[in-house]
Amino acid sequence: MPDFRAYNFPMDRLDAFKTIAAQAARGDLAFPTNVDASLKLQRALNDPNCSLDAAARLVQAEPLLAARTVSIANSVAYNRSGMEITNVKSALQRLGFRTLGALVAAVIVRQLDSKIASPALRTKAEQLWQHSAHVAALAQVIARRVTKVDPDTALFAGIVHEVGGFYVLSKADEYPGLLDGEPEEWIEHGEVDIGRGVLLKLGVPAPVMEAIEAMWEGMRALPPENLGDTLLLANDLAPVLSPMHTRAGATTPPAAATIDFAIGDGTLASILEESADEVRTLTAALL
Repeated sequence: MPDFRAYNFPMDRLDAFKTIAAQAARGDLAFPTNVDASLKLQRALNDPNCSLDAAARLVQAEPLLAARTVSIANSVAYNRSGMEITNVKSALQRLGFRTLGALVAAVIVRQLDSKIASPALRTKAEQLWQHSAHVAALAQVIARRVTKVDPDTALFAGIVHEVGGFYVLSKADEYPGLLDGEPEEWIEHGEVDIGRGVLLKLGVPAPVMEAIEAMWEGMRALPPENLGDTLLLANDLAPVLSPMHTRAGATTPPAAATIDFAIGDGTLASILEESADEVRTLTAALL
């Protein structure tokens, strides 16, 4: 395999993208040790025989996950009664295992950039996570209030939709200049192939894979009808853009602010206004 660290030319960047994509296609992905531990936790929680008490013990063993679980349970999106929760078991009773799965995914995504040394790359990773958190919160509300698809699945899809970008950022120290070129090169040679490989390695369910594939294609119905439409609309409405790219023809922030349509007795704008606290507290809890 060529040592791409010796090169800085565009073609070598493309070769590096293709090399990482080929590794992803084979499942030959190098995750930090803490990601492997979180994947084991995810598999344990996915066991249908895992009880609430057992799940609570597993979550309590991961301080970051435990804090995030309680925080999400107390967000406006999930705390309908206004009664604050102070322990993991009660939080799990309120959230359910599907939401917990999304939170484990959030921890895994953040762990992917844990070994990034470059300050510039860390800034990109932080922006990418802010973007992902906003998309996840918006997708959860849009799913519940507009498209009527499962909101926990939409939350999960928003959290993982840029996981390929996080993986590339984690590898960029090995390939200097990897992210210095035109964003179209990432779209054409990296986003789909690398993203698909990482999503498969993480065991992302087929419906979520299909929704993310639809987002990559950029085709959306208005009003949105399915999980893919939900994810793409949330992506367009997110106030923090992805640092990886802006797709040609993607909705610009000013244009996104004008997106509106009738839904039931209201409009998208009125729903988003009514749900602003939900989106804000859910985003903050994820961050």
